[in-house]
Amino acid sequence: PDEDEQQVFDTINSLGVKLTTAELLKNYLFTRENVQQYSQVWEDVFEKDAATRAYWDMEVEAGRFKRSLIDLFLDAYFQILIREPSRNVSANDLTLYARTDRLARSYQDFVKKYCGGDKNVILDELKVYADLFRKNIDPEWCNKSIPAQYGIERLNVIMFGLKNTTPIPYLLFIEKNVTSEEEQIEMYRVLESYLMRRMVVSASTKNYNNLFISLTKNRVTDHTALIRELSARTDKSTIGIPDDDKLRDGFQNSFLYNVESKGILYLIESAIRPKESAVSLLGFRSYSLEHLMPKKWRNNWELNPSTPETQKERDRKLLTLGNLAIITQSLNASIRDSKWEKKKNPQPFKGKERPGLVNCANGLETMLNVLDKEVWDEQEITARADWLYEQAAKLWAI
Repeated sequence: PDEDEQQVFDTINSLGVKLTTAELLKNYLFTRENVQQYSQVWEDVFEKDAATRAYWDMEVEAGRFKRSLIDLFLDAYFQILIREPSRNVSANDLTLYARTDRLARSYQDFVKKYCGGDKNVILDELKVYADLFRKNIDPEWCNKSIPAQYGIERLNVIMFGLKNTTPIPYLLFIEKNVTSEEEQIEMYRVLESYLMRRMVVSASTKNYNNLFISLTKNRVTDHTALIRELSARTDKSTIGIPDDDKLRDGFQNSFLYNVESKGILYLIESAIRPKESAVSLLGFRSYSLEHLMPKKWRNNWELNPSTPETQKERDRKLLTLGNLAIITQSLNASIRDSKWEKKKNPQPFKGKERPGLVNCANGLETMLNVLDKEVWDEQEITARADWLYEQAAKLWAI
């Protein structure tokens, strides 16, 4: 009865089993003296039933690593706490506390140095923010049809489909501090537009963590102030909002990762399809990215252009957004590299049909009129890139 159960726990678990941030924090925050508080603030929130545990234990890709949702939450919540102006956390400690590999120790150091040892500073709003996180942050939106209207559902696709979870602290801050639903939606519109415009032009994401934390620290709670803050950025990695000229150039010339191209096309598709469309929008993860003119065009397409310089230009052009499409399933390799007419239409194979683009892309608004083209070349790629730009400029207007 006289032994320190926390010390026993730490000693036993220092023998090679790596503890999660949640396990370490639970052990730090709760003792026999606050069992009731543990039940209300932790157990009911994170361990209530199997579905609750499954949600918080879900692992997602966050940057270069996989992290559980509870770990993402505890990190986001901590970043909000340490930016409270009344705490006056030093710049050196803010840098130290940004390290995810020592999050549990950072919590303890923060309580000791800036809260007079009072753990209730952590516990007071833990449940509030955890409930907001679970209500709004859901990787399963990548598997479901998202609405055309701006909102948290579309941002979930950006965070988990396009692997950019840095906005989470600011999204939690908005959900807690912006009471007007209309204002929230406007802020989400601005955030989507900022992130996607920068993605199209291949802008850096290096300092997004600091950017979204600064918006929280500066208590940016309306879309006008948000636009002003984003437009005023001066550091090279987050500078400004790309204008329409840069956006057009991005659609014509950017070379993007496949997942980025897929995300850009998917978010445009979800927004421009008519409500009465007979074709249902699937979840982000249900689509594949296809090069309309294949990378291996030399195998079956005419060697036109014929000079090395013009062939090199074709190799460049086919990697840009005007030549890319989302389709409902990957084409067989024998169809993927076929000449245009054959690639469009289903092909017989051992008594069956291998689907072509007509099967996998018909009804998609981002493929409007593409399948009617008799030829597909650099001129058509340029024209489609311009058309996609026009849709994006309206969708992501700021």
